[in-house]
Amino acid sequence: MCGIAGFSGHFDKGLLDAMNQAMAHRGPDGSGTQMLNCPTIPVGLTHRRLSIIDLSEQAAQPMSVDCPSCGCRDDHPATQRLWISYNGEIYNFAQLRHSLVQKGHRFKSRSDTEVLVHLYAEHGPQMLSKLNGIFALALYDGREGQGSLLLARDPMGVKPLYYSQTADGFVFASEIKSLLQCPAVDAAIDPVAIHYYLAYLWAPAPNTALANVRKLEPGSAMIIGQGRIQRCWRYAELPYGAAPLKASPAAMADQLRRRLETAVARQMVSDVPVGAFLSGGLDSSAVVSMMRRVAPQREPICYCIGFSGNAAIDGTVPDLPYARRVAASLGVDLRETRVGPEIITHMEQAIYHMDEPQADPSPIHVMQIARQAKADGIKVLLSGTGGDDIFSGYRRHFALGLETLWTLLPQSVRNGLARWSAPDMNAEIHRGGLARRPFFRRIQKTLAHADLSAEDRLMAYFLWSPEGIRRPLYADGLAKALDGVDTLAPLRATLERLPPGIDPLDRMLFLETTHFLADHNLNYVDKAAMAEGVEVRVPLLDPDMVAFAIRVPPSWKQRGTTGKAIFKRAMEPLLPRDVIYRPKTGFGAPIRRWLHHEMREMVEEVLSPVALKRSGLFCPQAVQRLRQMDAAGVVDGSYTLFALVTIQLWVKLFIHQKGRFCG
Repeated sequence: MCGIAGFSGHFDKGLLDAMNQAMAHRGPDGSGTQMLNCPTIPVGLTHRRLSIIDLSEQAAQPMSVDCPSCGCRDDHPATQRLWISYNGEIYNFAQLRHSLVQKGHRFKSRSDTEVLVHLYAEHGPQMLSKLNGIFALALYDGREGQGSLLLARDPMGVKPLYYSQTADGFVFASEIKSLLQCPAVDAAIDPVAIHYYLAYLWAPAPNTALANVRKLEPGSAMIIGQGRIQRCWRYAELPYGAAPLKASPAAMADQLRRRLETAVARQMVSDVPVGAFLSGGLDSSAVVSMMRRVAPQREPICYCIGFSGNAAIDGTVPDLPYARRVAASLGVDLRETRVGPEIITHMEQAIYHMDEPQADPSPIHVMQIARQAKADGIKVLLSGTGGDDIFSGYRRHFALGLETLWTLLPQSVRNGLARWSAPDMNAEIHRGGLARRPFFRRIQKTLAHADLSAEDRLMAYFLWSPEGIRRPLYADGLAKALDGVDTLAPLRATLERLPPGIDPLDRMLFLETTHFLADHNLNYVDKAAMAEGVEVRVPLLDPDMVAFAIRVPPSWKQRGTTGKAIFKRAMEPLLPRDVIYRPKTGFGAPIRRWLHHEMREMVEEVLSPVALKRSGLFCPQAVQRLRQMDAAGVVDGSYTLFALVTIQLWVKLFIHQKGRFCG
């Protein structure tokens, strides 16, 4: 688990050094650089190391090999060998290594990194389909004298990889701030991406907030030659359309337990201590329970966030009592990190590390836990991230099950319901509005898209703010750039990749995993933990687990009002029932309360007319109007306002300060 960067183009080693330093937090255990002055165009690789497997210098990167079977030896010129800079973990590396040794490959280290080099020599880019792991890699092949780069990202998008095509060549890195060390990377804002960040709170890949910086999509790879993208393709796709499981619910639950145990066993392989997140929810509790089964002699250290005063989060129950219950049941060491409104002082730092203006307080919590884990000597944490996305666990999955009711209503009635629920920026401001009440907010959001087609309604569940609120917020220049832009277009394009006849719930889960999971949850978990030099692994997203979950019939994912039904049934023998069937709680914060109290001073400053005019993205009068309507409870503008604050701070950090944090 590290940081990588590099280029193919007319750049020099000074750029590699600057890119390396910009992501130093990702690898506190070492760094390395390899400059390859190829005859046609320079290629450079740089690496920050977080040592997890094989802590010796033999595993340092960028790495080459001395192996006749690979067609490269130490006595060959560097430009005519194989080199790799890689971030991640390959969980089946031991099996792959054994097979390669039998074929005559010669190893110098015990690392998974070296396995990748030999595997590429044996199979070329087709080796990607053989990997079980999380990764972003850059592999240089100079054996034929030309010198090409293979870039690839793991199928679930656990590890980030950004790139930019410039006039001087191609540059890539684990983080955007590293790319911005290259003067040739244009730091112009992408208006469409800003629109997506405000609509979804994240931007669908390949978009980022910078027009000339893109994310390599999950399960994708590209070949770079002569400073240009020569080929880009998707080497892995989630297997929706596979035959559904025919087993009984009891048999499916048994299979699920066995697969999760295997996945956790794979991901506990490490030469350093392994701990875990433990929120007291089903997903993290299931992972920790399997850690105890896999290694009963160990007592893993687990971490949970607790809010000062155990306050409810926007009407949901706090995690900490459940985390304590699970810790006592499983016999693990639970370390509690208490936070309160003071964590907003870390907000700018969190946005800097996220690289993208994602409106979510959760990265701050991850950073707090990672900081404590690092202080405790823990460099690896297992996480329950992904359970909701593959088995169904969000409110929108339950709401989707009610979709058939819409067909009973005439279109005229549905149009009326949508008009009634749609917030109006011109509405009269009065006190005591219904938008303060959680139940009304959910009803309003459900009805807001009643007039859409079934397909568009499915996608609209991912929207956090309606067009009627969002569009008036844009300054004239941004509004003009967004004229005619279809907010749902990237999700529509993603759904077109599915074969026909896929159940609506599975269609929604495909969007969850492709975008909400990869573009939002996994992005902030990786960046926030790596900011403190801690690796996060996600056993629920093991390829075998994901393939199994896809084949579970939708009726056993969302069963009436019960989400993750088969997962919950599988864990009944191992976890307390009140933990398994507890109310759903996000890894969030009481944003609605904080905006009007503890964050008020920050909001006043960041959304002031002067600050808004400086960024040039949003209309000061419209933003002030939304703040007034939200304060009065006429509309629920909390997350839209939080998104505005996040975007404004991102502009300060990545446009005005060129990717530098001065806090």
